[in-house]
Amino acid sequence: MDQNAALSRTLGPLMLWGLGVGYVISGMYFGWNLGLAEGGTLGLAIATAGAIVLYVTFTFSYAELACAIPKAGGVFDYATRGLNRDWGFVAGMAQLIEFLFAPPAIAAAIGAYFNLFFPQYGAKEIGVVAYLIFTALNMYGVRAAAGFELAVTIVAVFELLLFCGVTFPHFEWKNIQHNSFPHGWIGVGAAVPFAIWFFLGLEGLANVAEETVHPKRNIPIGFGSALATLIVLCVIVYLSSIGVAGWEAIVYPSPGADPSDKPLPLALAKITGTGGLYYHLLVTIGLMGLIASFHGIILAAGRATLEFGRVGYLPRALGKVHARRRTPVNALLVNMGIGIAALLTGKTDQIVTISVLGAVTLYVFGMITVLALRRKEPALERPYKAPFYPIFPVIALVMGAACLLVLVWLNIILSLIYFSILGLGYIWFRFVVKPSNQH
Repeated sequence: MDQNAALSRTLGPLMLWGLGVGYVISGMYFGWNLGLAEGGTLGLAIATAGAIVLYVTFTFSYAELACAIPKAGGVFDYATRGLNRDWGFVAGMAQLIEFLFAPPAIAAAIGAYFNLFFPQYGAKEIGVVAYLIFTALNMYGVRAAAGFELAVTIVAVFELLLFCGVTFPHFEWKNIQHNSFPHGWIGVGAAVPFAIWFFLGLEGLANVAEETVHPKRNIPIGFGSALATLIVLCVIVYLSSIGVAGWEAIVYPSPGADPSDKPLPLALAKITGTGGLYYHLLVTIGLMGLIASFHGIILAAGRATLEFGRVGYLPRALGKVHARRRTPVNALLVNMGIGIAALLTGKTDQIVTISVLGAVTLYVFGMITVLALRRKEPALERPYKAPFYPIFPVIALVMGAACLLVLVWLNIILSLIYFSILGLGYIWFRFVVKPSNQH
């Protein structure tokens, strides 16, 4: 290990598109449909439209920071420079929470999918094996990891397009209209975390800026192309899956059953049954979407932890880069241990909510930092600037703050856990790390 070794700069626009879409694409395959039980078709659609506005305004504003300060720590580095060390630490902790808690939820879904084929193995055990395999791949090298990510992302996108091609001929508008707003505007608020889940993780592209060739040109291209792809996929998957038989059919496997996190197989089963070729193809290739997001967020999480170790906010061993592989091996191993512990709790829905709380906090800090740096460092080289400034960052800030308030209001206990983690982390930073790490 070498504290001074640099990350390998090998990622171009196509790799960035693969990473950006790959971080997020599992959100198209599972989880989002649980928002239908809260808001119905219209309620989740309104929440998703809001999420699209949030991500468009946030992404094109956040790219300004990634190009001006191309560092692996993402929002941690930006907020430290634009605000101060204390707020930088809090923003970095929120980012760590998002990136550490999203993979266990996806690993649980991977385990559930594989369990369909290998029922003799438990879903949690399969999830642990997935952690071991994909952490090892990330340790091997970023080019190999990103190349694999690109390949599985392309397969996952193809599978979603195939699903839409099979289901759209059976689309009926009456299925979209049926029981579309069962809980009114309260349901819209309750559907917010599931709407955000459609796009959660795209911000992780900023964390590979240090490993990007010509980051000041390629990071905006990666963000923009990935977001455009994801918005199109979100809309067509939403309409095609619900349009087959209504939203209840892709939430409840049978009347009175617990909600399912496999909406696409449920929709396809209404057309082909559970024995058809397309059904088995979807279930098999659908794993690629889960694997793409799981693998990609592990990559981004390793960089976030690495940066905390570099500056001494976590043990400095976590800030070392492997001298030969040029990857953050120690950070990846520690993240894997934390993720496996979360996975074994079996509380996937709660893990998702905590991850979303971290993400929305990141969005708020990111936009505050865009505004603060424009005032604090007007001469900072900004190869890419947020369009329609200050409208875009202000919209993203207001919407991010509103989403955070809604999440706290609807998830009091989980929010207390989340803010307790932030609070304990800050106490550690303020009274242990900061006095011994003045610079």
